[in-house]
Amino acid sequence: MKTNTLKFGVMIMAASLALGTTSCKKGCTDPTATNYDEKAKKDDGTCIIETVDDGDVIQKAGFIQSETWTSENVYVLTGKVVVESGHTLTIEPGTIIKAKEGSGTLASALVIRQGAKINAVGTASQPIIFTSILDNIQPGELTGTNLTEADQGLWGGLVVLGYAPISAADGDVLAQIEGFPTTDDFGAFGGDNIADNSGTMSYISIRHGGALIGAGNEINGLTLGGVGNGTSISNIEIIANLDDGVEFFGGTVDASNILVGFQGDDGVDIDMNYEGTVSNFMVINGSNSDEALEIDGPEGSTYTNGFFALENGTVYTFGGTEARGDFKSKAQGSISNVKMGEAKIRASYQNNCADPKTDAFTYLTQASPILTFTGSEFTAASVYTASQDDAGVNDCTVPAADQTAAEGVMTSTTATGASASTFNGWTWCSVNGKL
Repeated sequence: MKTNTLKFGVMIMAASLALGTTSCKKGCTDPTATNYDEKAKKDDGTCIIETVDDGDVIQKAGFIQSETWTSENVYVLTGKVVVESGHTLTIEPGTIIKAKEGSGTLASALVIRQGAKINAVGTASQPIIFTSILDNIQPGELTGTNLTEADQGLWGGLVVLGYAPISAADGDVLAQIEGFPTTDDFGAFGGDNIADNSGTMSYISIRHGGALIGAGNEINGLTLGGVGNGTSISNIEIIANLDDGVEFFGGTVDASNILVGFQGDDGVDIDMNYEGTVSNFMVINGSNSDEALEIDGPEGSTYTNGFFALENGTVYTFGGTEARGDFKSKAQGSISNVKMGEAKIRASYQNNCADPKTDAFTYLTQASPILTFTGSEFTAASVYTASQDDAGVNDCTVPAADQTAAEGVMTSTTATGASASTFNGWTWCSVNGKL
């Protein structure tokens, strides 16, 4: 009997070990390794970490002051890296910045807070690249080989916040950038300094960002909150971002030579009464993109006299199909020499849908319009509404006269749009044949 009991115990132990082996898969659990196994629950010591030639990997986290990031190193962001007020982050041409994964409050992002500056000036032969830690790109390269346009949301993004005017809630001159809790005081933006200077950014490629920071809330590839026109922004690429490519929350900064590709939401998004010019821009929608252009006006009564300008732009879906522009929420500004698919104009109604309410359609069709399209090419001008009856049960219907009125002031003409050659050679889209 003793012998049989021992054998039975050995059998139980063996079965337990077998179960443990199948329920706790071993493998490489380090996401920075080339053989990372996301299904592995226990590390088995087999991780292969690629070494970075000709330099070091430098970790960055938390608050930083004035410093220079150089091209012989790779800089790794862990969580939010915040440049403090009164300090300047300088990034040399050809520098690669990689960001660790994370979501919610742990999402990695580079934040230039109010009063801080970023001087990140690359060149066409040596662009500055922000990407994911999972990207196998190395110093001196323009692209890695293991990530595609489908790889979105692998880190946060680049956030620049300034003191220029914004239209937030009534009476407010300051706001908190979306996705940052109010306890993060470095998330504040807005003010009254039209000429505020947050630095210089040129020849920068921002890749694979847009990490989830809340339910349905992701970080834009490039977020510009209350950035003033003392700031210089040109030659910027944002690709494979899970949320918008670039979003302007008010401010007065101009931006030129902007390329957004394969984003999960909108390409160029304008909010809070942005008063600046976006010129020579392209948006290349992917399979899960929303609108190429989403253009809103003021959100409150504090600052309502700013007008955006979109000039010399081309938007389309990769493969040649059209991409739309959506003009809503009292959008006010000018669109000139822009090529797009459908131009959507929102109208609003009240009193059980019987009476008009001020919206983008109003500004387009009034006697002295403040939403204008000149020399632009589009497949259709379509008026739509999100209004409902007073009970909130039935959707309002756009009167035929309103559609006719919009068509009467919007005439599609042949446009040249953006100069795509501006993006040749240095962008991810160009190098990977997606331009």
